[in-house]
Amino acid sequence: MRPLSTDAERTEAGALVEERLTWLTRRGLPVRLRLDIPDLYCDQRWESVGLFEDDLLIGCMILDGDTDARGPALFLAHVHTLPGRTDGVLRLITLWASDYAARCGLRHVRAEVLARHDLSVDPIARVLDRLQTMGWSLTGIGTGEDDERVARLELRAELRPLAPLIGCTVPLRCAVSSWVRCNP
Repeated sequence: MRPLSTDAERTEAGALVEERLTWLTRRGLPVRLRLDIPDLYCDQRWESVGLFEDDLLIGCMILDGDTDARGPALFLAHVHTLPGRTDGVLRLITLWASDYAARCGLRHVRAEVLARHDLSVDPIARVLDRLQTMGWSLTGIGTGEDDERVARLELRAELRPLAPLIGCTVPLRCAVSSWVRCNP
């Protein structure tokens, strides 16, 4: 896992997002209404990171801080994976995010999943089931950062010996206030 710090890496992430959104649309699966998500990865105001395998970008997300009544947390915004690699990549992102948040001194990781329909109906039911088997807890539904209905998820931060599995060069943030709360 590393920061997307070059124009080439950010452009690659934007292309991965576009590829993922096209893949979802072709299968009749819901996608966010916001059209500029790929552009967010080219904007250096957001802290975007990527998961690489042999220099191939297989997942990307925007890191942010989140503070609410439950306390401060790492917020994963706009998580996207290379089509065809979803479950394994999401599992690696889950492990990394849990460890990274713990190393930052945070107790939780939060994320949102688009949920236009009842949570017990596919395709969201299958997605939530897979995420819950990875350790995520469903904390509720509501209006997300893009003003769309979302399922809110939370993961306990936990130090994990990931060095042999996932290398990380993302700088540690020791306080949520070090992130500029964005609305990507």
